[in-house]
Amino acid sequence: MVRGLGKICVLSAVALCLQMGSAAADEILVGVEGPMTGALAREGGGMIQGVEVAAELFNKSQSKHTIKLVKIDDESQPAKAVAAVEKLAGEGAVAITGGYGSNNVGPASDAANKLGLPYITSGAVADGLTQRGFKTFFRVNNTAGYQKALVGLMETMKIESVSVLYSTKEANAHLAADTEKEMASKGVKVIMHAFDPATTDFKPLINKVRLKDKADVILMVGYENDYVGILRAAKVLKPKVKAMIGVWGLVTPKMMKEFPDVVQNVFGTAALPYPVEFTSPEGKAFAEAYEARFKDDVGYLQQFGYVQGKILFEAIARAADKGTLKSGGVAQELAATDAQTLIGRVQFNEQGDNINFAHHIGQIQGDKIVLVWPEDAATGKMAYPGVPW
Repeated sequence: MVRGLGKICVLSAVALCLQMGSAAADEILVGVEGPMTGALAREGGGMIQGVEVAAELFNKSQSKHTIKLVKIDDESQPAKAVAAVEKLAGEGAVAITGGYGSNNVGPASDAANKLGLPYITSGAVADGLTQRGFKTFFRVNNTAGYQKALVGLMETMKIESVSVLYSTKEANAHLAADTEKEMASKGVKVIMHAFDPATTDFKPLINKVRLKDKADVILMVGYENDYVGILRAAKVLKPKVKAMIGVWGLVTPKMMKEFPDVVQNVFGTAALPYPVEFTSPEGKAFAEAYEARFKDDVGYLQQFGYVQGKILFEAIARAADKGTLKSGGVAQELAATDAQTLIGRVQFNEQGDNINFAHHIGQIQGDKIVLVWPEDAATGKMAYPGVPW
């Protein structure tokens, strides 16, 4: 009896080991590189949080495949973004997601392409990124979607002139130039003011706008630190403008809560109102999982990160099922994506750009973010004229 029991125990142990081995073999490593510290930490960190929630929900829904994320901080520096990709490749990642800032994502995705790894992001919109002929690069947003939203808002405002304050970083400069060209073609006077990304004192620029430009609105094309500096300078000098407009990373719950003295009435791209009002089952599940995990309010950066993560993980699962996971299958499955998501329909063209991307404009009003453009997505009326002072 004891000997028989011993054999049974041994067989059971072997079976358990085989099961554990099978589970371990099915665990798929995905690399996440992006700015968790440095100048772009808020934007990159928010996107990465969304990726983490996507992995959590994907793993809960799956019985065959498990995604394991390995994260590396690129510290908002291009060289460290490249090093992160190379390290993740060496550890066996089948794909890379994350990245924020076109100057970081460009070299990082170039390194991934050389290693044959797909790279998907929502943190880089420079036009040149999708003109390199890569079959491994994908993004769910682009300059055209932001430009359309900014131009649409300013058309609705019926402005006659705009002062554009823009960072010379690649994505910012491209968006500013494209917006200038389109607004000028509509008969609007556009006055351009470039600033170095290291700028901290924006009073000289705001003084130029106040004394010389006398524009209807100020358009800010930069990142969080830039917005805060510009808005603080404007609040002191009080140029006679009717609105302060920004782009990515401005109209968010975090900015509203951390810089309440300067962001009231500002406009900026926003996929979500605040408080968040998801109506779909997927949207509600995402918001609940995010709030439970991070004890914070979800914003559009997290939403974009969730979408890029979900799309990637589903492509990985399809490639794994077909046995093409390590022979280019992930990139092929991403290229074939046609999905309804929390940011709308996502399809990639031959350059890896989402052909359906379009953004909304929100405005911070009191303790709320109200969507004000386009009209069919609006959750309230814009306060215009309206400035933070």
